Amino acid sequence: MIFAKLVMLSIVPYVLAGQGTMLGGRTGLFNVAQEGIMLLGASVGFLGGYLTGNVWIGIALAVGVGGLAGLALAYFTTSLKMNQFVIGLAIFFFCVGLASLLYKVIIGVTLVPPLISTLPGIPVPGLSRIPLLGEIFFVQNWLVYFAIVLSAALYWLLYRTRLGLELRSVGENPKAADSLGVNTTRMRYVTAIIGGMLMALAGAYLPMVYTGTYTADMVKGRGWLAIALTFFGGWSPHLIFFGALFFAGIEVLAFRVQVGGRGIPYQFLLMLPYLATLLVMMFAFRRARVPAFLGQNYDREKRYQ
Repeated sequence: MIFAKLVMLSIVPYVLAGQGTMLGGRTGLFNVAQEGIMLLGASVGFLGGYLTGNVWIGIALAVGVGGLAGLALAYFTTSLKMNQFVIGLAIFFFCVGLASLLYKVIIGVTLVPPLISTLPGIPVPGLSRIPLLGEIFFVQNWLVYFAIVLSAALYWLLYRTRLGLELRSVGENPKAADSLGVNTTRMRYVTAIIGGMLMALAGAYLPMVYTGTYTADMVKGRGWLAIALTFFGGWSPHLIFFGALFFAGIEVLAFRVQVGGRGIPYQFLLMLPYLATLLVMMFAFRRARVPAFLGQNYDREKRYQ
């Protein structure tokens, strides 16, 4: 039961970052700055919570800077037609540097790292009393519930609404969508901004739930794994959620084995999530349904095949 509860606790960064990647990708924007945006979200979220004494302000600030990162990606790629991969890497390096700079300027070097209050578990009335399942699923912090509701809401949006159909059409054939009156530019801007917000929130989750403090390496590759998770989930919200359970399970398993002291080198345990990712992607990548216009910039004056 403890293992399952820890898995549910650990899915949030993967779900939020994965769904943020999926949203932009569905309109053709391929964001590769997840790791940097998550780290900046962790830094800003922690600093905001520490300086104000209110974690909600920290979360709001983290979401805000994530939105700005998404806005920058949309502006340089959609308005200026610059290479998405190059801009994504530039945003990644900028966010990593800014995250460390903000922490060093505001906190400095300390012998004892400052701490903030972590988010408590919130029992769901009635459901939390269900034997076994109640403790696992219904005594979690609010961001766990948010990740579950978000995944369900995105599935409904994409596959059950006209807006979702228009959004998906931009990533498949923006020329056709444009000819039908869909504002492709606005779609890309909105999904890039919301995607950046979700990635930064995924990063802010780490100090506010896991550690109560900020460290420069706390994201630990989860942003890169979120990209693999999105391909693994076929760019579909429900499959990304179930894939996040797998990634979180591998992470918790590696941690439990390391704590258990079974004589396995910790270096092997650190690479276990990435090894599992490679093995899974070997079989899942060929079946992944990637948006046809992913990574390309749309120009209405250009002729497409």
